[in-house]
Amino acid sequence: MMNTDVKIPPVLAVCGVKDSGKTTLITKLIPVLKDRGLRVATIKHDGHDFMPDVPGTDSARHREAGAYAAAVFSNNRYMLTREQCGVTVEEMIAFFPDADLILLEGCKGSRYPKIEVIRKGNSCESVSEQEGLLAIATDLPADSIMRCSHVPLLDLNKPEGIADFVISCFEK
Repeated sequence: MMNTDVKIPPVLAVCGVKDSGKTTLITKLIPVLKDRGLRVATIKHDGHDFMPDVPGTDSARHREAGAYAAAVFSNNRYMLTREQCGVTVEEMIAFFPDADLILLEGCKGSRYPKIEVIRKGNSCESVSEQEGLLAIATDLPADSIMRCSHVPLLDLNKPEGIADFVISCFEK
């Protein structure tokens, strides 16, 4: 039986094509949102397999020896790596019930609310699933973006304005 008492924080995907500036935008938004009193968690989708630990560390050696999971912890933080096929974003979101907001990096095809990054010299067309598309963060003029006209354009270089928009979308 599933526990329905678990709080699911608001989730916002920051998506776009490769090298569009998703990570840059997220790393600029986090301190602004934090300064406004929000506890922000992030989840990065990696379309490729990634190295889960630094080679040569004890936990990496544990995994190399065959452990399906390895954890490292201190008084202030922990890190867990685990081999599991078919991991879903919903499973990842469940790790952060105490967050005020979860930012997903990627997940452009998801049903989650999203802001798409469209950056000059990289793209000019929306590639995200239009369902849930809240806005486009861009440094391009409006007439050069091929997009649905139903979403506002946000200035990619003004994270404070984007943070205002994000907060307004999730206010109850």
